[in-house]
Amino acid sequence: MGYHFSKTVDIPFDQAIVRVTDALKAEGFGVLTDIDVASTMKAKLGADFRPYRILGACNPKLAYRALELEDKIGTMLPCNVIVQERVGGRVEVSAVDPAASMQAIDNPGLAEVAGEVQDKLKHVIESL
Repeated sequence: MGYHFSKTVDIPFDQAIVRVTDALKAEGFGVLTDIDVASTMKAKLGADFRPYRILGACNPKLAYRALELEDKIGTMLPCNVIVQERVGGRVEVSAVDPAASMQAIDNPGLAEVAGEVQDKLKHVIESL
């Protein structure tokens, strides 16, 4: 089983961020964190890095259900979605597969919630 879903799109990087954020919103997610990896690498290491952002997405209703079922699940929240520029200016968008990342937890209720999140994140990626 893979650990992410990905799709490459032919739109500018900044436009991809907007489309991903809108697609997440349509599936009930908000973006809690937005980490600009290129900016961080430049500031901390003086290194140049391609445009790369990590969006910490959260669907509050599903996160609440997961936290009620498993109090340590917060170590796996929020769900990360990355947007990165590839060679030639194409943009790749990837989302974590929550069902894959939560396989080690023996909790059928949590597996059900992870499946719901998985379906929503797949839809986000497919809709781009």
